[in-house]
Amino acid sequence: MEDPVVLSAEHLHKNFGEGDVLCGVSMQVRKGELVSIIGPSGCGKSTFLRCLNFLEIPDSGKVTAMGVTIERKDAVWRRADEHMAHRLRTHVGMVFQSFNLFPHLTVLDNVLLAPRVVKGEGGEVERAEAMALLEKVGLARVAQRYPVSLSGGQQQRAAIARALAMRPEIMLYDEPTSALDPIVAEEVLGVMRTLDDEGMTQIIVTHDMRFAQVASDTIVYMDGGHIVESGPPEVLCVNPAHEQTRRFLRTLL
Repeated sequence: MEDPVVLSAEHLHKNFGEGDVLCGVSMQVRKGELVSIIGPSGCGKSTFLRCLNFLEIPDSGKVTAMGVTIERKDAVWRRADEHMAHRLRTHVGMVFQSFNLFPHLTVLDNVLLAPRVVKGEGGEVERAEAMALLEKVGLARVAQRYPVSLSGGQQQRAAIARALAMRPEIMLYDEPTSALDPIVAEEVLGVMRTLDDEGMTQIIVTHDMRFAQVASDTIVYMDGGHIVESGPPEVLCVNPAHEQTRRFLRTLL
């Protein structure tokens, strides 16, 4: 029996005033699946990812994550919509290209901040859980250091631990290794592989085709605000159905 669908997007549209960035994008992701989204710069990948947890509000369309559904039918963003977006985000963690750690907080306090602010959790149990997360990403020994003293790879792993502190069922990553050199990037990708082995559902916007080929269950190719095609790496990377995909892959592989 197939794993259940834990996240779906239906007919997402987004326009920033200079033309459509997303043109009715739909996608389903199953529990435990690792999905890599690839495509040329400016094709809508990052906008689509941010719409999945309403950091970017789509103009129309529907997103469902872990049973929480938000549907946009008009231009009005209501208080009830924001409440549902908040509920949805408790299930969906987000990791950014630029780390976004608070420089005045230690690594440990960065990890503890969201559970403390959002859930009112800040006791010894939460502290122990935060230390366990830092151990998972290989940062327990630098828990009391500040972000400025860490390498880029360490900062990104701290950002992953911070997102995991909210106990999400789904993780989103927006170009998590693009600012890192290949050796440091491998440290971050190793954490994502570990989470995959543990059954975490993950969606990654990436230009790292080697990781996408080796680690993904599904690769999604986007271009011009559309999903052109998707499939397992052994199919999409070896025998893509569309000439657009073939041209893009020839530039990378």
